[in-house]
Order: sequence, then structure tokens, then C-alpha cells
Amino acid sequence: MGYLICNKCKSYYKLQHGESAKDFAHKCNCSGKLRYVENLDIIDPRWKQVSLRKKPAKKEILKNKIFSFPADIKNRLNQFYYKNIGRHIYNAQHRMHRSPPGMHAGFINSILNELNFHNIWWILVVPSTIAITLILTFTSGIFTLIPFLILVIIGYLSENMITGTKNAVITGAVSFFLGSLFTGSFLYIILYLILGIINGGVCGLIGGYIKTRRLTY
Repeated sequence: MGYLICNKCKSYYKLQHGESAKDFAHKCNCSGKLRYVENLDIIDPRWKQVSLRKKPAKKEILKNKIFSFPADIKNRLNQFYYKNIGRHIYNAQHRMHRSPPGMHAGFINSILNELNFHNIWWILVVPSTIAITLILTFTSGIFTLIPFLILVIIGYLSENMITGTKNAVITGAVSFFLGSLFTGSFLYIILYLILGIINGGVCGLIGGYIKTRRLTY
């Protein structure tokens, strides 16, 4: 069966029945290099006998990789978010010393706290979405400016700038998506969706800002 010996820590391991040197790592517990010998005639009798752990089987290695994959992806996404987004948001929060009315130091936190489906004025969002979708589907020319006016009104009628922007973004995203769908612009659905989000965000902010300015005076 043979032995695995380590010259660094002066130790050896006796291979058991069915075991092979390939079942073990090339390094000892002390990080020394293991060497296979048929017998112990070449070593000092004072060397100590130790126990060694076998290398994990290929199936076990594959299993560990599969189970650790989601956690690895999560860590990578967290790192990507902090490096490309979170760090900039954090810096922006500490640079916001002077801001226009309604854009106080906690403005960014207020936006982050609204990343949910609470405070949505469905009684305002649903009719507005239907109206904008119909306008985008059946009209052209100057009438296409009406959706932007509706989004501004949503931002103005909401209780505050953040809520107004949130409702306008949802309205813009859904209506522009449905408008592109009903007009057969399937290749541009994602582009229209992004355009609806941007227009909703900008128009909602404008409407909320106008309301804030009016209440200030």
C-alpha cells in the first residue's frame, strides 16, 4: 500500500486498504510537499505518524461550485452596484448642500424608499395610462405632445415630488410600452419602454417642482 512522507515536518501517513496517493493532495498539513514511498526504510524511526484528509471528489467539487454559484453571483452584483452606482449615489448625497425647493439632502433616500408599489394613485395612473396609450396609437403630429402634458399633470396632482415622479414613471412606462405594442413596433418595445420611463421621470419631476414652487410663494 505504501506511505506518504513529508520531509518538512518529519511525518508520514500509512495508506489504508483501497487508498492511493492520488486520493490525497500534494501538500502536507504543514504545507510541505508529500512524497510517496513503498516502505519506511529511508526515514528516521522518530518520525511521527499523522492523519491526512483526502482530496474532495470531482462530484463533490462540482456540487460545491453549483451551490456556491448563486452566492458568487450575488456578491459580484453587489460589487458591481457599489462600484458603478452605489458609490456615486453616496457621493451625491454628501454633495447636496444647496438644492432647489423640494430637493433636500434626503432626496436620494426618498427616491430609494419609493422603489416599491406603495403610494401609487391608481385612480390617476390607470385613466392617464389609457389616455396616453390611445393618443400614441391613433394620433400623430402635435397631439403627441399631450402625453407629456398628462405626465406633468400627474406629477403636479400628487402629494409630493417623489410620489408624483413615481406615478408618472409607471404611467409613462406602461403607456409607451402598450403604445408600441398596439402600433406593431415590436422591434422597439424595449426602446419605447425606456423612453416612457425617462419621460415619466422628467415630466413627473417638472410637475412636482411646479407644485412645490407654487406652494412656496
